[in-house]
Order: sequence, then structure tokens, then C-alpha cells
Amino acid sequence: LVASRTDLPPLRMFDPAWIGVPAAIIGCTYLVFFGPKLLPKRSSSMESLSNPREYTVEMMVQPGSPLVGKTIEEAGLRRLEATYLVEIDRGGQSIVAVGPEERLQADDRLIFVGIVDSVKDLQNLRGLVPATNQIFKLDSPRYRRRLFEAVVSDSCPVVGHTIREGQFRTRYNAAVLAVARQGERIAAKLGDIRLRAGDTLLLEADPNFGANYRYSRDFFLVSMLEDSAPRQHHRAPYALAILFGMIITASFGLLDILQAAAMAACLMIGFRCCTVAQARQSVNGPVLVVIACALGFERALDRSGAASMTANWMMNIAGDNPWIVLAMVYIITIVVTEIITNNAAVALMFPIAVAAAEKLDVNLMPFIMAVMMGGSAAFATPIGYQTNLMVYGPGGYKFTDFTRVGLPLNILVGVIVIIVAPRVWPF
Repeated sequence: LVASRTDLPPLRMFDPAWIGVPAAIIGCTYLVFFGPKLLPKRSSSMESLSNPREYTVEMMVQPGSPLVGKTIEEAGLRRLEATYLVEIDRGGQSIVAVGPEERLQADDRLIFVGIVDSVKDLQNLRGLVPATNQIFKLDSPRYRRRLFEAVVSDSCPVVGHTIREGQFRTRYNAAVLAVARQGERIAAKLGDIRLRAGDTLLLEADPNFGANYRYSRDFFLVSMLEDSAPRQHHRAPYALAILFGMIITASFGLLDILQAAAMAACLMIGFRCCTVAQARQSVNGPVLVVIACALGFERALDRSGAASMTANWMMNIAGDNPWIVLAMVYIITIVVTEIITNNAAVALMFPIAVAAAEKLDVNLMPFIMAVMMGGSAAFATPIGYQTNLMVYGPGGYKFTDFTRVGLPLNILVGVIVIIVAPRVWPF
């Protein structure tokens, strides 16, 4: 917008850091010292379930893993949400009541009990792999696989047999990672568990497993877990190199941010950091439509004179004081952001900010920064930004919790914008 609608040069990647860094420091300080006092203790949606389904899952510490030699506490295995480590199998000997100072060794088999989301998180811990070797015998490459929950029916041919005896992996081309049985902890190694009707299995399989067995008599229910593709930790160096390359090329003006991001996306696919399907699924169509509509509306505001009228209204209230007009631009942007998406709010407020700066005959940059920060500081409602909604339900929060903690944070960021922006880019 800056490059296409004004005579100013395009913003560089770290230009907003003049305001963003102080805002981050002061905001984090506020949240650490005042957030816990303002926010009531809420029980999460997981805790509100009277009888969550718990799986018993075995994970193995890989030789050469960064976890080898670390204590349970240092490895972060004592702070897992909704999961706890109940036993370590080390060379055939069981270590129960595992203490936080117990040091991990290569080939340790760790037995966890937890709900399905926590088991999914265990799958993505670097240095831990499922203890069953069946995952390495599946036909499809691991990065293409997904996690499924399947409830065993009474007509399943594996019922009454152990997972190993029933040759589950050969029969279904799926590896059993964990078994849940009506809240009962199953005290047996995974391959030795004798399956019963009603057991819920956590499986790793090709994405086609759901379509192949959803209507099979072998299972009462088959469902795929969202966002369950195993992480490819060995691709992390490539992803980091591509990320830093994008930042460097955009920061030094070798490419504009859109070109650098597009090239980085192609390289991510080319180096198999993600698949084409994952890249396509990450594109949020409805958000793009909203942004496109907002850009059209932004052009209409400019050409119809509505932006100029709004700027005149603000100046009638604030007079010729650019500091007060700057504060009004930030406040209106915040309000619009809390109602609609931040991208649309920025597109709508941009022509108003331009009109206000032109009428005051002052530098446009402080107003651009006010719009940018106002479009990013959606803390006062759960609907202001996607990440707010992500924690709203699972955290058990109420609508007013966001206002109680977020509104003062909005004000703090606003004060920083109004003080810092005109000093870095004088009126």
C-alpha cells in the first residue's frame, strides 16, 4: 500500500522494529507482572471433561538424540500438559516413579499416559520416536503420513489377538502407536496388547487410510487428526537457511518482501520442508477474499472522498494537533481490528491516515506506523485475531478475560506508538 498509494519508498523489513521492540519489551513486562493478577484462574476445556480418553504410548530415545544425557526435568518431560511419564524401560529393567533427576540414555523406552493431543505432541518432540519399529515398515514415506483414531469393532479379525499376532501393520498398512481402553492402563508392551472390541487405537498411516476403512466392518469409527503430519526435524536446517535468506534479501532491498516470500515458499517445497498439498492447504482462501474486498473498499474510500471526510471529522475534533490526530487514527484502527480481520482494518484505515497527514501537511510515516500497530494490537477481544480464538476455547476463558487483560495492553502499545513514531519519523 505504501509503495502503490504514496510517493514514499517501500517499507523495509525492520522499519517497524523501532516501535515493535519497545512494545514487545513493555508488553511482556506487563503480562509477566500484572497479567496473572488480572486474569482469573480458568479450567481448560480438557480439564472439564469428566473422563478424557487416555492412551498408553511408548516412545524411544534415539541414539545420538539431543535428549541423551539430560535429566527428565532438563528434557522438558515433566512439564507436558495432560501427559505424564509413568515408567522407563531400560534394557529390560523397569524404572517406575521416575524422578526429575533421572538421566535419559540411548534406547530408553519411555511409557507415557495422556490424551490424544498430548500424544500427538510427543510424536513431534525431537529425539523421540515411537518405540514400535512398525512405522519404518509402512509403504508410504513418513512425511506423508497422518495420525488416525480407530475404534475396533467386534467383527475385526484382530480382536482376541495381540497386535503382533494379528499382523496389524501388514493387514491394514498402518502402525499402532497407542491403545486406549475405557480409562484402563494397559500394562503390556505395545505389540503384546491383546485387542478387544471397543479399544481405541492411535494409528500412523497413509492419508488414504480414512477413505479405505471409514465404512469397513473392522472399525466402528475412523477419524483423522488435524495437523498430525510428523515433523521432519532433519529438514530444519534447510528451513532455517531459507528463512534467513528471505530476511536478508528483503532487508537489503535485493528483493521486495513479496518476491522474497514467494521464492522462499518455492524453496521450501523444493527442499521438501513441506509438500505441495501442505502449502496449498496453508493458503486461507476466505482471508484472501476479505483482504481483496478490503483493498477495493479502500480504493473506494479514497476516490469517493469518504476518507477525506473522515479526516476532516477527526481534525474538527483534534484541531491542527498532529499528536491527537495520530492517537485517533490508532484508536479507530484498534476498534476496527477488534471487529473485523486485521488485514481488512489496515486496508480500510490506510486512506484515512493518508488523508489526515495530507490535510495536516505532516510526515505520513507516523500515521502509517499507527495503522500498522493498531492492526496488530488486537488484544481486547477473542475475535480480534486468529490466535486469540485458538486459546479462547481450549483455555476455558471468557470474553471479558480478554478485555480485562488486553485493553490495558492496547493502551500501552498506543502510548508507545504516539511517543516513539513521531520521534523516529518527525512530523
